[in-house]
Amino acid sequence: MNILFFAIVAGIAALAFAIALTMNILRQDPGNDAIRKIGDSIEEGARAFLSREYRLITVFVVIIAVILAVFIDYDLTGRVADNTDRVTGDRLVPSTALAYIAGAIGSALAGFIGMSIAVRANTRTTVKAQQGLNPALRVAFNSGTVMGMTVVGIGLLGIVAIFWIFKDPTIAAGFGFGASSIALFARVGGGIFTKAADVGADLVGKIEAGIPEDDPRNPATIADNVGDNVGDVAGMGADLFESYVGSIIATIALAAVGAAALGMGDLSNTKENFDHNLFLLPILIAGMGILASIMGSFLVRTGEGATMGRLLWSLRTGIFSAGILVLIATGVAIAVLSLPFELFWVVVIGLVAGQIIGTSSEVATSYEFKYTRDLAGQSETGPATVIIGGLGLGMLSTLVPGITVIVAMWGANALAETYGIALAAVGMLSTLGITLATDAYGPVADNAGGIAEQAHLDPEVRERTDALDSLGNTTAATGKGFAIGSAVLTALALMAAYAQVTGVDILDLMNINVLMGVVLGAMMPFLFAALTMQAVGRSAYAMVTEVRRQFREIPGLMEGTAEADHAKAVDISTRGAMREMVLPGLLAVVVPVVVGAILGAAALGGLLIGSITVGFLLAIMMANAGGAWDNAKKYIEAGHLGGKGSSQHEAAVIGDTVGDPFKDTSGPSLNILIKLMSIVALVFAPLFL
Repeated sequence: MNILFFAIVAGIAALAFAIALTMNILRQDPGNDAIRKIGDSIEEGARAFLSREYRLITVFVVIIAVILAVFIDYDLTGRVADNTDRVTGDRLVPSTALAYIAGAIGSALAGFIGMSIAVRANTRTTVKAQQGLNPALRVAFNSGTVMGMTVVGIGLLGIVAIFWIFKDPTIAAGFGFGASSIALFARVGGGIFTKAADVGADLVGKIEAGIPEDDPRNPATIADNVGDNVGDVAGMGADLFESYVGSIIATIALAAVGAAALGMGDLSNTKENFDHNLFLLPILIAGMGILASIMGSFLVRTGEGATMGRLLWSLRTGIFSAGILVLIATGVAIAVLSLPFELFWVVVIGLVAGQIIGTSSEVATSYEFKYTRDLAGQSETGPATVIIGGLGLGMLSTLVPGITVIVAMWGANALAETYGIALAAVGMLSTLGITLATDAYGPVADNAGGIAEQAHLDPEVRERTDALDSLGNTTAATGKGFAIGSAVLTALALMAAYAQVTGVDILDLMNINVLMGVVLGAMMPFLFAALTMQAVGRSAYAMVTEVRRQFREIPGLMEGTAEADHAKAVDISTRGAMREMVLPGLLAVVVPVVVGAILGAAALGGLLIGSITVGFLLAIMMANAGGAWDNAKKYIEAGHLGGKGSSQHEAAVIGDTVGDPFKDTSGPSLNILIKLMSIVALVFAPLFL
């Protein structure tokens, strides 16, 4: 019980730190009238989009909650399905449905808070960039830290509350299901919005009109800035909230397996043993990770005129320090709790694997390394070779993450079986408070650069924000690789929990139902990626058409004597995202249930294996290819290979427009897909027995 109290204190500390950082950010100068006007337009657009998105998602959440209450919490005769402890007096408690709603609210709240701070920090980062690089980095990074601390604080408090009240991992899985539902729609909807605007702005503005990025004459500029916040902040926050709680839930669900593997007795009766240290260890590690992340965040700073490498190390210092602190605390905690010391090495495996995957993504996407510089060099022969090179680089970049996950699975399983795999994911995500901050600050820096351009500030300001933005592209790729790696371990652990509930210990590939499930699962990531890529294409087409119309029909727009209709562009992206996000979201929930109901529990196990394997590699490929294309463009814009306005720059911009939906829509959505299907299988498993 002391561990649960400690976790509550750590969760409160995370939220208190987020509040303190928020107050510090809001005390900074928001800029002159021109800067504030641009910032207000971005904030208004972001709030309007999230309002419409959350209203639509609420309908989905209510429908799913009713289904869970009817089919999972109760049987069709109105009695409690399998657990009389859920009866309070004569009233039946829809436990899983309530946990699902709580998870959905927590995920949505984390995304909304992160977005709300980001749209205020962007103008303040612009103002600080007039003073120097480090002041701008501090404001932007503090904004990202608010996102990180909000995610881990709300996530940990939610898990502790659900587990403490119900003492049942299957009900806690409902909390994870709610988080996954919001994450998928937020990632897909926000990704479609932001990339439709970004692609439209680049194709018509940079290439056709020949005007700078974020030029105020471009009607899609504000929509692009809005998209950074709703997709790369709110969507990403909901995504990693789901990863964080999912890893903890999976570990709790597999504690009985871990006890058997480690010779610690029979813990199969969860309600009697819920306060056993093996159940509470992932909660303890998460709490210690929060405190370590808070301390690590104070170490992130840089000097004026820093190179990309020095900027990267300013962030690494904070991340590595937090990781070391977590390992020290975990070792001490395991010794004090008299748990097998093998579990310490499991956490080490998770943290090291996360760093290797993140670093490999950094090497593949940063122009500090030869791969992206070579990709930029391929612009000498036009956009076709840039696209070919980016696809090849993305495919090649799956090698290190793939081998890393294989080794991590082997090591964790050898030490503590499937409990070890789940605990490794908890270790990997234990420092999420700071690793998410290094990702979430990027959109703020990107917005700051756009505001500087639109407010006609000194070019030196844009140079500083561009340096932070380029760093943000690399840390975003690192963060995506990190999130995808943890998603694989979490999904595998959830699948193991599903196997435990259904009794499916072996999947026979000679069984035609299992084989059909594997093929269906392998097909799902491609189908999902196709739907989201085409959604961006359709929305971008509408955006390009609108931007061309405004350039053609608004007198004086190109001369700068008239204002663009930014609201129309925002509305196009919003309507496109609302329309296009529904089908992919429904498929992720419906397909596992249909396969389990028609083909059986073993076939659903095959579906999960196929989707996890293919989804992991496809997500890594798309995220890294997109990041490399983006930074190849920025490498040229920094003055290499002809610089801005050259034919090489035009070729790189075209490559970047292909990479935008790769890295910010389809790729990051795939890690949610594989976890969502796994947790849907776990929650609905009683129906397939």
